[in-house]
Formats: sequence, structure tokens, C-alpha cells
Amino acid sequence: MSRTTEFVLGLIGGIFGFGGALFAIFFGAVDEAVSGGTSEVTGLGWGAFLFSILAIVGAIVVKINPKIGGTLMLISGIGGIISISMFYVLATVFLVIAGLMGIFRKDKQKEMSA
Repeated sequence: MSRTTEFVLGLIGGIFGFGGALFAIFFGAVDEAVSGGTSEVTGLGWGAFLFSILAIVGAIVVKINPKIGGTLMLISGIGGIISISMFYVLATVFLVIAGLMGIFRKDKQKEMSA
């Protein structure tokens, strides 16, 4: 069975995750420049960037092994929302839906006519 839906949702979620991560990294850099110290937001943004890479990998893997790909996308969605919260909400919606579809959606069995 084609897993195009999960692939597309995972890919869109990963792209939105990259956007949110870059947004968080930008705000962290501005915070570092203004406050003169270090900002945790920058580090969390880089963590979300890695979770976005994991989401893209999960979207590719879901075509080969749906359960592993779905699990990777779920981990990415949950990890991203924990790391940068509101910047990752849209990506989390796509990744959780794609991950759950990858894990729980059953393949249609072809009926053999006798």
C-alpha cells in the first residue's frame, strides 16, 4: 500500500519544524545580543532543528517500514514541542497525525479469487 499521505504530512511537518527551529534560533540570538549573556532558547532551537531532521528521516522511512517511520515522526513531534513549545505547534500537528497514521493504519489485503 502506498503511504503517500504519511510521507507528505511528515514532510510538511518537518519543513514547518525547520521554520520554527530557525525562528527560535533567531530569537535566541537576539536575546543573547540584547542581554549580553547566553540564551537557552538558542540551544533548544538547535535541538528542534535536529528533531526536524528526524521528522524528514521518518517521512522517508515510512514508505519502507511504516511503524518505524511513524514512531520517528511521533518522537520528533513530541520532542520538538517540548523543546521550543509554541514555535513547533504547527509542525507537531502534522507530525503526530502522520506518525499515528503510520503506526495504526492497516494495509488493505488483496482478496484472492478462487
